[in-house]
Amino acid sequence: MPDKYSYILFNKPYLVLSQFTSQEGKRTLSEFGFPKGVYAAGRLDYDSEGLLILTNDGPFKHRLTDPKYGHERTYLAQVERVPDKEALKMLERGVFIGGYKTKPCRVELLKSEPDVPPREPPIRFRKNVPTAWLRITLQEGRNRQVRRMTAAVGHPTLRLIRIRISHLSLDGLKTGQWRYIRKKETIIHF
Repeated sequence: MPDKYSYILFNKPYLVLSQFTSQEGKRTLSEFGFPKGVYAAGRLDYDSEGLLILTNDGPFKHRLTDPKYGHERTYLAQVERVPDKEALKMLERGVFIGGYKTKPCRVELLKSEPDVPPREPPIRFRKNVPTAWLRITLQEGRNRQVRRMTAAVGHPTLRLIRIRISHLSLDGLKTGQWRYIRKKETIIHF
């Protein structure tokens, strides 16, 4: 007997809404052939890319999205200019954005560009402004949090890719692809 619940990992492309209904003609999840009845468990901004989980399991969706069950989310962020040690420490300790201080997180300045597919359209190129890549792991997921954090320390995010939610990752999924996972794979340690 098939499971009554579906669990899907999706590599969301840039400029796609994390919903099935369109706003102002924007691309949505409806064009990717998902089974009926599944919805995004959480959000990934229109201008962000990467891992999105879809399901029809309400209790799982609640545990995944409710802040009291904080779990790790890992992002690759391409930022303007190369952050110095002080900027990285500020991000790790937490920064004030929108009237609150973010929780401490892990931040790593990558020594080389990560192996990620090109984005269409590509980020703007400015000859005199270098970019750097950060790996940021948070225990919370507020609205546009990574973008607001990097901007608060003077390094606006140019490209943002979520690569992991707890132990679930994008491994093996190309941009726009999705795959089912089994219920036992969804066990997230909160």
